[in-house]
Amino acid sequence: MSVISFNDGWACRAPQGPFAGAFGGAIARDVRLPHDALRDETRQPEAPGRGAGAYFPAGAYTYVKRFEAPQDWARLLVQLEIQGAFRRAQVFVNDEFAGNRADGYARFFVDLTPFLKAGQENELRIEVRSGEDSRWYSGAGLHRPVLLHLSEPLDVVPDGVTVETIRIEDDLAVVEVRSHLRNAAMNTCTTRVRTVLNGPDGQVVAEGSVPLTLAPAEGAASRQRFYVRSPSLWSPDEPILHTATVSLEGREDVHVTTFGIRTVAVDPLNGLRINGRSVLLRGACVHHDNGPLGAAALPRAEERRVELLKAAGFNAIRAAHNPLSVAMLDACDRLGVLVMDEAFDVWTRFKTPYDYAAEFPQWWEADLESMVAKDRNHPSVVMYSIGNEIAEVGSPHGARWARRLADHVRALDPSRPVTNGVNAMLAVLDELPRMAQQAGATDSTGGGLNELGMDGAFNAISALPQATQRIEESSAALDVLGLNYADSRYEMDRQLFPGRVIVGSETFPSQIGRLWPLVLKNPNVIGDFTWTGWDYLGEVGIGSITYESDSDAPGGLEREFPFLTALTGDIDITGWRRPISYYREIVFGLRTAPYIAVQRPERHDDKVLLKSPWAWSDTVSSWTWTGHEGQPVTVEVYADADEVALLLDGAEVARRKVGIERPCLTEFEIVYFPGELTAVAYSDGVETGRMMLQTAGSATTLQAISDRYELANDDLAFISVDICDADGLPVSNADAAVTITVEGAGVLAGMCSARPATTERFDGDTWRTFDGRALAVIRSTGPGPITVTASAPGLAAGQLSLHVTA
Repeated sequence: MSVISFNDGWACRAPQGPFAGAFGGAIARDVRLPHDALRDETRQPEAPGRGAGAYFPAGAYTYVKRFEAPQDWARLLVQLEIQGAFRRAQVFVNDEFAGNRADGYARFFVDLTPFLKAGQENELRIEVRSGEDSRWYSGAGLHRPVLLHLSEPLDVVPDGVTVETIRIEDDLAVVEVRSHLRNAAMNTCTTRVRTVLNGPDGQVVAEGSVPLTLAPAEGAASRQRFYVRSPSLWSPDEPILHTATVSLEGREDVHVTTFGIRTVAVDPLNGLRINGRSVLLRGACVHHDNGPLGAAALPRAEERRVELLKAAGFNAIRAAHNPLSVAMLDACDRLGVLVMDEAFDVWTRFKTPYDYAAEFPQWWEADLESMVAKDRNHPSVVMYSIGNEIAEVGSPHGARWARRLADHVRALDPSRPVTNGVNAMLAVLDELPRMAQQAGATDSTGGGLNELGMDGAFNAISALPQATQRIEESSAALDVLGLNYADSRYEMDRQLFPGRVIVGSETFPSQIGRLWPLVLKNPNVIGDFTWTGWDYLGEVGIGSITYESDSDAPGGLEREFPFLTALTGDIDITGWRRPISYYREIVFGLRTAPYIAVQRPERHDDKVLLKSPWAWSDTVSSWTWTGHEGQPVTVEVYADADEVALLLDGAEVARRKVGIERPCLTEFEIVYFPGELTAVAYSDGVETGRMMLQTAGSATTLQAISDRYELANDDLAFISVDICDADGLPVSNADAAVTITVEGAGVLAGMCSARPATTERFDGDTWRTFDGRALAVIRSTGPGPITVTASAPGLAAGQLSLHVTA
């Protein structure tokens, strides 16, 4: 079997009816996959999905590719692999229906063989439709790669090689390789299946072959066990990868599968163990969009997100709430980041008017099979999640569904535990008024749960006996119970259900200082996943703070147009770490130096009307606040220390204990004057670390820095553009409209800032910076040099050169 990239040569246009050819066709534009067609539509205040979909409209698109099918293909099986098509994809070959898929994130295969014309030009058409079918920005189109598989009549099927670590001993690992073949010939065939295992250095660590006989139209799997001596194991600290190369007798083509030798186990006494060693999950929930690229899962964009999340202290990712792309899983394998891959956000009950609940009863088995087939050779994947905040789990028949799904996953892959992200409060919605009263809402004048706030209400209700009873049966179907916003159950469940293993599958980011000690204290809890690790499009403003002076003060959490992002996440959509990221790093015990963040002085006396539980403080790590000299300012310092001293130009201006407001944090009320602001942390009277911020001068120039300067073909470079003073210091309180021009072997693939509310377009070449910063993404188009220039009125331009190799 050979695999061909099918990402080039597509055109995207609006759908046409069956008789459209007689009346003229829709305008098409050339695109290169992965591609998000919805990203470039005009956002509208009255879009059907409103803020959930970031005010993007509904969309329907047709992708067309014309290609020559060589005459030799007449004797082959030709299958199309679509790694993600949002949504309700229908595939046509030469205007004949060939296949479809409802889920926009499922990887699926379509057999093109019956419809192809060998030796002629063929037309492949894929139609997709989306709208009000997601609770976040989903995008639309062929947002993940498309591949073509060419197979001999007797061949290994796509996804046919499975590699599993059976056990690991002191000096030996037992690895099983199962290769599934299919015989499409008209006669019985016997072949030999040869497998070679190579270590990270390329050396052969084991090899062997077995015969396999298949009758016509029969499929069967060869099974080979290998005993690898002194194995190099895969772990988050040492993500060592091996390859399994499978070939058939007399054939030159090979099937190469990357894998890691490692085992996964969970129990309530030792938690999660990788290769027998306990690991706590420092987790980030992540949505699938790539900010200025929309939903397009370009490999370098996926890899960059994993790199930056790991650099920020996370060692695990929860796919929220759909299976990760192959590219992101590959990156997690290489970089040593653990994955909880999640299948569904809904089962049989709708959350939005046209979501997957309509198709779930027909497609759930196939979609689980697709996820497991994609995941099972990735050592980074350590858990399968069958859902997120499924309301049915609080009912007997919902428990039946949970059991069916969990059992099906285990039948497909018994080597990994199964979880489910359970929101116990949502599971008892029908009893909520009575339970709210029981939990403390004793009057209608603002007491009880109103005083607890949303985060307190989630916790209080989740711990009530009714919640315990309602989720017990569905939880028993799991290997690990995922709890969303219910840390009140951690210690309680350790007593009530001694065999229950728990993961904090979704938690409020501002609570990590309180939550992480709970994880450390309770061995039945294997980790915490914050909502979210990376800011995302849609669910606009759920992490925002609303002030009295705001003109769009919402009635609820959702903010009005032109809000664009959720404004929650340790990392913003440009890839910049927000202050909470450093707070979390300190709480995790990964950073010894303190960190300084300053609340925006222009908001100092502005009354807070609403602060979301997904929000952190409105802070910037800067001591440049031109125009606020002599005015009061609030300074936050994060430190794992007893106390912090604050120095301005070397003179102490304040000293305060840590942990008064929340763990590992202290606040200072001082007056802003330019200079050097230094925080010095002390424990037991001994300095443990310090951090300094320096006031920048006037903005004079744009500084453009790329994450990489050498690119491959169809690769990405992420260019950060900062407004700086004459000495190169960032001027965070100066903003300007930055224009990007690209010359040479590349194009501007997208641009943005982290400004949460804007009408600017991701396909535009000009964006206003936010906190003095913007991001441009360059996509290479072929070999040669690329010159990128960033310009803005009144500022010296920034320029850099990239090179694309052949």
